Amino acid sequence: MTETPSHATTYTTVDGEHRHELEVKRSRFITVLRRAASEEEARALVAGLRREFHDARHHCSAFVLGPDRTTQRSSDDGEPSGTAGIPMLEALLRRETHDGVADLSDIAAVVVRYFGGILLGAGGLVRAYSESVSAALDTAPLLRRERLRLVGIDVPHAAAPRLENDLRAGGVLVAGTDYGAAGARVRVALADSDAGAAEFASRLAGLTAGTAAAVALGTSWVDVRT
Repeated sequence: MTETPSHATTYTTVDGEHRHELEVKRSRFITVLRRAASEEEARALVAGLRREFHDARHHCSAFVLGPDRTTQRSSDDGEPSGTAGIPMLEALLRRETHDGVADLSDIAAVVVRYFGGILLGAGGLVRAYSESVSAALDTAPLLRRERLRLVGIDVPHAAAPRLENDLRAGGVLVAGTDYGAAGARVRVALADSDAGAAEFASRLAGLTAGTAAAVALGTSWVDVRT
C-alpha cells in the first residue's frame, strides 16, 4: 500500500498524558488526554481506563490522528447519540494552539463519567463533555511536531568537527556525524521547504568554499518543545 504524503509540515500534540476532573450537578467527568500515534494506541487508552474506572457508567472517547488529521473517531459509549463523542471531538479539532491555528493531532481523549443522580439533558451533556475536554486542554502540556528535511554532507574526517561547530553556530540543527573508512558524513535537519534547502546550500558553499554539497536523506518528524 502506498502511503499518502502529508501536506502539513507542523502540528501540535499533547506531551504524554494529562488528567483533569470536572463536576457538573454531582456527576464527575474525569478527562484523560494522551498522545497516540495510531488507532491501536488510542483504543488501548480506552481499554485501560475501562479497567481502571471499572465502576463508571460511561467511558466516552474521541481521537484525532495524523499530521493532516485524517483519522477522526468518537464514541458516545451509551450516552444519548451525539451528546458525548462528537462534542469531545469538536473540542479537539477547534483548539487553537498558536497564532490562531487549530492543528491538534495524535491525541486521544477519554471522559469517564460517574453519574451523580441528576439528569443533565441532551444540551447539558453536550456542554459537559465539551467543557471537560476544553478544560483539560487548558492545562495540558503541549509540544510541536515539525517535519524536517534531512541532508548529509560528506567531508574528510579532520574537517567534520569544525563543520559541525560552524553549522551549530549558525543555528543549524546537527543530527550527528557518521565516520566511515572514506570520510565523515555530517547529518543536519532543515525546515522542509525548497527555500530552506536553497538557503542552506548557499550557506554550506560559503563554509566549505564550495567543496561540499548536501545529499538528500529524506524527511523525519521530530518533537520541538517551545
